[in-house]
Amino acid sequence: MKINSADFKAPQSKVDLRRLPTRVKAAFKSKAQYRKMLQAHVEQLSALQQLQYSSAKFAILLIFQGMDSAGKDGAIRHVMSGVNPEGCEVFSFKQPSEEELKHDFLWRTTCRLPERGRIGIFNRSYYEEVLITRVHPEILHTQNLPAHSLEMKHFWRDRYRSIVELEEHLHRNGTLIIKFFLNLSKREQEKRFLERIDEADKNWKFSSSDIKERKYWKEYMRAYEECLSATGTPRAPWYAIPADDKYNARLIVSQIVIDALTELKMAYPKSDAKRRQELRSIRKQLDGY
Repeated sequence: MKINSADFKAPQSKVDLRRLPTRVKAAFKSKAQYRKMLQAHVEQLSALQQLQYSSAKFAILLIFQGMDSAGKDGAIRHVMSGVNPEGCEVFSFKQPSEEELKHDFLWRTTCRLPERGRIGIFNRSYYEEVLITRVHPEILHTQNLPAHSLEMKHFWRDRYRSIVELEEHLHRNGTLIIKFFLNLSKREQEKRFLERIDEADKNWKFSSSDIKERKYWKEYMRAYEECLSATGTPRAPWYAIPADDKYNARLIVSQIVIDALTELKMAYPKSDAKRRQELRSIRKQLDGY
């Protein structure tokens, strides 16, 4: 099955997660074929990232969001495994620190934005501030916000607006933003939680807080629907990745990134006459050694 990136682009209007699949027909017929396809994708990404690094015209920001155990870590680890570490950085955003809470909600991620020529990956991101805080609004009262900022009538609308305006600004200045929502079913999450409990080498992944948050599944789904509906734009679209099959999800993610980077039509820098003369001179010097 050929993977068509457009098939997974979330609607840029009202998003209803009940209509978006958590599983689709696999692009591979066997584990061996999956590994072969993933390796081909990894090699393509490596070549494209080298081109991006050398041209230094664009920064790439990949954002991964999803429920616990949706496969964010695995997708990042496998898809980006062949990319030169010099040209790629991964940041995982957990609970804000005391210093981060002294700033606006976008500050800590803004400090980690990639420069042109590099890929930045956010494993969770500023979107947590319209997701977990939407489900648990009591968190906002621990963030030292001024009273007028907590006016709920337009609070979420204004946060969405801040995010969209940031992403528009980044786009205008050469950052390509690709946002992935790993769409996991509640049943598959249960299966993965049980694996983390039953398999000794996965025990470290499990936390009792995961079970507590699972109780708010419906609230999180509503928060994601609102978020995707409000912040999906032509220049910074959301891709809803069916995540129940983690292997297929990795192939879909990697294909989307490949297609997006290919569309940039990047090229290696061309040498002008002065540079070519310099290289010829250096070559002559090398001939003498």
